[in-house]
Amino acid sequence: MGDHSDVPADPTGTAGPPRAEADEVRRFRGRLGLPGLVDVHTHFMPESVLRKVWGYFDALGPLTGGLEWPITYRQEEAERAAILREFGVRAFTSMLYSHKPGMARWLNGWAADFARRTPDCLHTATLFPEPGVEAYVREAVEAGARVFKAHVQVGAYDPADELLDPAWGVLAEAGVPVVIHCGSGPAPGEHTGPGPIARVLARHPRLRLVVAHMGMPEYEEFLDLAEWYGEVRLDTTMAFTDFAEKLAPFPPGALSRLADAGDRILLGSDFPNIPYPYVHQLHALERLGLGEDWLRAVCHDNAAELFGV
Repeated sequence: MGDHSDVPADPTGTAGPPRAEADEVRRFRGRLGLPGLVDVHTHFMPESVLRKVWGYFDALGPLTGGLEWPITYRQEEAERAAILREFGVRAFTSMLYSHKPGMARWLNGWAADFARRTPDCLHTATLFPEPGVEAYVREAVEAGARVFKAHVQVGAYDPADELLDPAWGVLAEAGVPVVIHCGSGPAPGEHTGPGPIARVLARHPRLRLVVAHMGMPEYEEFLDLAEWYGEVRLDTTMAFTDFAEKLAPFPPGALSRLADAGDRILLGSDFPNIPYPYVHQLHALERLGLGEDWLRAVCHDNAAELFGV
């Protein structure tokens, strides 16, 4: 099994991925016989917004947990999409999110246009607890949105806010998955953790929630929710990597639960906002030792079935 230390990131952020990295991703796929990867947690957003996100990481903002967080893939938008294709990612998302009222509808318009010009991107949308949220969520669903992103930590809102309740109902009825950052890592917020989102699920048990980052650091509590609710899934974003293991190690005693939940776990990466090469996420999953069938399901089959790709 490879280690990410032998695949250096481009320090200038001006070139594509090192050839060695693309080759290593290809070898990973070849070992598993995969036609490609499906990554449910990649970030594409308006360039002005993305640059502010990168600036936040560069400044070690409080929500980074004070950790140094060098962005590995600072290329322009088209080149970043080309990198994912070179890695064999056959479907990805444009995870974007609003941190204040009045942003979500504008972001959804941008994301719809991005999806039109990027056929391998799953049309993504977002939401925020504000008047009119049900209307613009319904508009996005009717316009073809296939996945939503919600960020409880950055948005600093309660996902069980009554303003969001009808929007969750629309998404549950439509069967549109929602990738939601609701765990308390890398820094806790007032409304992070399993409690608030459990209240949402109690009202909307058919809501297709994909808990980002495996619910880091409350891994086992979010695995509980996946066991209790048939439509709850978890994505692997940053989990099990060297970076995350130093911050919030996955409990070794829960590996058997991870194996049992293999049909509920989806590959996520956080590309391009990761402080290590993309291939390291794949190696981190491989070194769990849960077998090739588990890896095939996580890296491709589960998301391919969920999204029909």
